[in-house]
Amino acid sequence: MQFTKSKNVALLVALIAVTMFSGCTDWKKKHDALNVENQNTKGLLEREKAENAQMADQLAKDQQTIQDLQKQIVEKKRSPADATGFGEGYDVSFDANAGTITVTLPNAILFDAGKATLKGSTNKELDHIYSVLKAKYPSRHIEVAGHTDSDPIKKSSWKDNLELSSQRAMAVARYLEDKGIAKNKISATGYGEGKPKDSNATAEGKKKNRRVEIVVHMMR
Repeated sequence: MQFTKSKNVALLVALIAVTMFSGCTDWKKKHDALNVENQNTKGLLEREKAENAQMADQLAKDQQTIQDLQKQIVEKKRSPADATGFGEGYDVSFDANAGTITVTLPNAILFDAGKATLKGSTNKELDHIYSVLKAKYPSRHIEVAGHTDSDPIKKSSWKDNLELSSQRAMAVARYLEDKGIAKNKISATGYGEGKPKDSNATAEGKKKNRRVEIVVHMMR
């Protein structure tokens, strides 16, 4: 009887010891897991902090570039075409508030009426614009925007002016892409007659509205 009691006590002590050891092991695993999670979180925070600092530094540089361009245009009385590097003879505008440089090309230079295929396999205006983009704005995002007048589509196969302007914008974007602009640095958008530059009530106004704009985003 005494032996049985001693045996039971021994088993109870062993069970308690195993339970305590198991509990310690579980606690250690949880502690190690929490420590790893903490280190990962700390690493993410440090990386985010470094990225934010880098972004803030880049933003300051971008703003300084925009201010320098503005000073050249206003104080030194240089034309936007000259100050931005595209050269005289090009229709260039600079918006300091939006941080954009816009080069405008009439559709007549690029396309035949009602068409969305570039007139030639090479285009000297686009080649020149590409060379400036590559030399002066290699890291900037380029948006190609297509525009039309308000005359409805009648003789071509396009559904409407929005479709025509979109296809023209894509044709120019692909041309610049093929020359060397990275795919993730260029986009194409068609606006149809939605953003007129002049009145569509006159032939001259319609002529100005039929255009492709190549927009350099200085803050992207």
